[in-house]
Amino acid sequence: MSKSEAQLRSAPVVSRRAWQSLIVLLAGMFMALLDTTIVNVALPTIRTSLDASEATLSWIISGYALAFGLALIPAGRIGDRIGHKWVFFTGLALFTVASLACGLAQNDLQLIIARIVQGLAGGIFVPAVTAVIQLMFPPMARGKAFAIMGSVIGVSTALGPIVGGLIIQAFGDENGWRLVFWVNLPIGIVALVAAARLLPSRAEASIAGGATPGTSAPARIALDWVGLLLVSAGLVALLVPLIEGQDQGWPWWTFVTLAAAVILIVLFGFWEVAYTKRGLNPIVPPRLFRHPAFTGGVILALVYFAAFTSIFFTISILWQAGLGHTALESGLVSIPFAIGSIIGASQSNRLSQRLGRTVLVIGVTLVTVGLVWIWLVLLLTPVGDLTNWHLLTPLLIAGLGSGLFIAPNVQFIVATVDRSEAGAASAVVGVMQRVGSAVGIAVIGSVLFGSLVVTGPTPDALAVAFTDSATSAMAVSAAFSVVALVLVFALPKRVGGRPA
Repeated sequence: MSKSEAQLRSAPVVSRRAWQSLIVLLAGMFMALLDTTIVNVALPTIRTSLDASEATLSWIISGYALAFGLALIPAGRIGDRIGHKWVFFTGLALFTVASLACGLAQNDLQLIIARIVQGLAGGIFVPAVTAVIQLMFPPMARGKAFAIMGSVIGVSTALGPIVGGLIIQAFGDENGWRLVFWVNLPIGIVALVAAARLLPSRAEASIAGGATPGTSAPARIALDWVGLLLVSAGLVALLVPLIEGQDQGWPWWTFVTLAAAVILIVLFGFWEVAYTKRGLNPIVPPRLFRHPAFTGGVILALVYFAAFTSIFFTISILWQAGLGHTALESGLVSIPFAIGSIIGASQSNRLSQRLGRTVLVIGVTLVTVGLVWIWLVLLLTPVGDLTNWHLLTPLLIAGLGSGLFIAPNVQFIVATVDRSEAGAASAVVGVMQRVGSAVGIAVIGSVLFGSLVVTGPTPDALAVAFTDSATSAMAVSAAFSVVALVLVFALPKRVGGRPA
């Protein structure tokens, strides 16, 4: 028997149903990640259509990211207990209904509530995607399944601004932004029908993945609802003044709420320690933070996502509300970043194996160079001369860096803790990435609109004002990136084989 024939015979057999189930799972993943970027180009039209405040625009992005992040850990725990199929189905159904509600919103409050529910639903079903892949596919076939998932992640985030721009261009401002949310409806309905029919039960998935029948049910795990309530209240108390403070003129209650946020997060820390001492499983295991490098890595995740997710919030507002471009033109601005991100991500695994932590250093350095370059373009280019061509090269550079960083960064952060703690560490990092996105948008939105001052009756006064405020906001994003670059050096030089 030849070597190739032996490899063919030893290759894992994956059923047709497993690949069909993967398509269903990735349809849900596609929807959740598309919604993280597609909405950016719709923000200016939402602002004019609903006469929404500047704070509303920040809530639309931050509320989604925060709710998404807070749902991740409890959703994963519930899936382990009752099976991931129906957790996925429930979350996807809620996401689809929330997408309908977003498009039907008649005022900014209704839209914010629907958007938060949408983020919560995304956080419910997304953990089930990786969990079911892990269960359904035998070890030798998981790499291919996860590689396909990585491609879907890259394509969905890249397509978001372009699809959003095309929809608004085709259907107009009033109806276009509503269809940006309703594009989820046909995908969601088809995916729900397919999920009910194709996704396996917990036992079926475990057997497919190579587990012994009768051993797939996990031990009963108590959910840390008090911890979840404390950290949720603390983060909401942090975001509310950051988003509403500038719009309200920073009244006394914003400072009281910030103080309450600090108290709630400290109480959360004490509760998690006490919960652990009772022999229970907390949301955030305190033992993880005995590793200083892990603490630095978690802060890195928060700061980096605060830096890069805020870029297109700023550019979309500037391009449409300030410079008067269409939503499609605004979406096209993001193409160089998307291309760079896909290229960087495709090479990140190979380079991380060869270069170790250096690939993360290169990635964040490129992002920092790109953001500083964009800041200089906004600062030095006359408003009437500013075009998307000025941003093409810096956005491509930033996209390359982002692609190099995002794919392997969790693996390096998890490598700072013991192998037995890898699962809990990965979950914490995932949550902190979403919290970083929420905090970054809150801070950048406050800077962007807080520094917006329109002076003089000249025709270009509005463009000048928005360009100046966008310059200030981009400076803050670049500063976040510089901090992230320093924090990268807290991570180990090599992963050392620990699983992400």
